[in-house]
Amino acid sequence: MKIKVGIINVTGYAGSELARILHNHKNVEIVEVTGRSQAGNHIAQAFPHLADIDLQIEKSITKKCDVIFSGLPHAASAEQIKTYFNDDLKILDLSADFRLNNLEEYTKWYDTEHPSPEKLKDFVYGLTEIYRNEIKNSNYVAVPGCFPTSTLLGLLPAIKSGLVSPPVIVDAKTGVSGAGRKLSLNTHFSEVNENVKAYSVYGHRHLSEITQECMILDENFKNNITFLTHLIPMTRGILTTIYADYNEKLLNNENDLIEIFKTFYKDSQFVKIVNEPPSTKETLGTNYCLVFPYIEPNSNKLIIISCIDNLVKGTAGQAVQDMNLMFGLNESEGLLDLALYP
Repeated sequence: MKIKVGIINVTGYAGSELARILHNHKNVEIVEVTGRSQAGNHIAQAFPHLADIDLQIEKSITKKCDVIFSGLPHAASAEQIKTYFNDDLKILDLSADFRLNNLEEYTKWYDTEHPSPEKLKDFVYGLTEIYRNEIKNSNYVAVPGCFPTSTLLGLLPAIKSGLVSPPVIVDAKTGVSGAGRKLSLNTHFSEVNENVKAYSVYGHRHLSEITQECMILDENFKNNITFLTHLIPMTRGILTTIYADYNEKLLNNENDLIEIFKTFYKDSQFVKIVNEPPSTKETLGTNYCLVFPYIEPNSNKLIIISCIDNLVKGTAGQAVQDMNLMFGLNESEGLLDLALYP
């Protein structure tokens, strides 16, 4: 018996990427998809590359599903999925609506009232490598943001081991698809091409997630993370560089540093500790996160470089990884594609 899946807002980048991945998942049948702007059209009219998925885009999910993925923006997502809560249905939300444990933090960063505040406690933060057991036993998962995924997978092993204490600096660069599919002057080709710029310089919303998860391990990370994002002229990918002082007593040599990370991720096949600085093309189209930690000799700083595809490990792929765990499947099912290159 296949898992019956519904996708809310298949017409966004996250939703279309979910459809692409799940179409080739041997344990899944996509039974219904929705889209606010394309309702009534065949999915191929919105995305010709998904023509093999023979479904019409609907206004809402009406068929019986085992699991629903929501690819709507924050606030709209919680408003939509609150009508589907029941004990027989699993839900994965790809928006920010259920990622933060603190309601005041959500209101502060997203400048809106939460549509379902009573449900915050029911959602597990879906960073698979950290909350694997909790995800297995949950019906509701909040899929992390793309920047937090890249940052936390690089930073948490160093915090957990006691290697790093605050403050830290996080410099992250992303492709244009991270802004979503909605038309905007900021992501217009002529604005982005041959151009690099910092944005959200007074505080990116994803900092709230990063701080929340770091503070679980060390409360001193509150207000002690500098996080700056840059938009670069490519479609997909995130390259994150983390700078920090480190506890030299824990390292006899650089092999000790690598061992800390390899030990932390020994049961996590999608996080690879690499021997050379990774590039975004090495993760293109895949669910892998590549992590390269090293000691910069001139300043004697710990630098951690982390690299993902923002639409796969940073969004849809991680959501499928979470779904696999929720249904007792191997977490890699449907996700073992190698990178597209060049």
